[in-house]
Amino acid sequence: MHKSRLGVLVIDCQTDDQLKDYASFWSAALGHTRSVPTIDDDGKYAELHGPDGELRVLLQEVDHESRVHLDIETDDIEAEVERLVSLGARRLADIKGWVVLEAPSGHRFCVVKPQRPDFADNAKSWDRG
Repeated sequence: MHKSRLGVLVIDCQTDDQLKDYASFWSAALGHTRSVPTIDDDGKYAELHGPDGELRVLLQEVDHESRVHLDIETDDIEAEVERLVSLGARRLADIKGWVVLEAPSGHRFCVVKPQRPDFADNAKSWDRG
């Protein structure tokens, strides 16, 4: 048995120098009280600060066209990937400890390790088989 749930909404931004500005916009647009996002050391990710327990929102600098994708967090990446592939997803890539999948609709999403502290209490349990 493993657990999973929607963990992060990722806003992919095609940019090489405006991530902070884009993050400030989205923070204000979503009504987050802390308007200054946290930027990682590489300048590739900006985390917005919403209310506790709310879905995480992350901006990511990318080379492809700007879009939005979802991260599904799980305590067993391979089991969750197997479950999603059995539903019709297609495995595209393994990157730095997470897996990129594509839904039958063509939307890409990632399967990642747990991202929020309340994961164990609020994730859906899945039986194998």
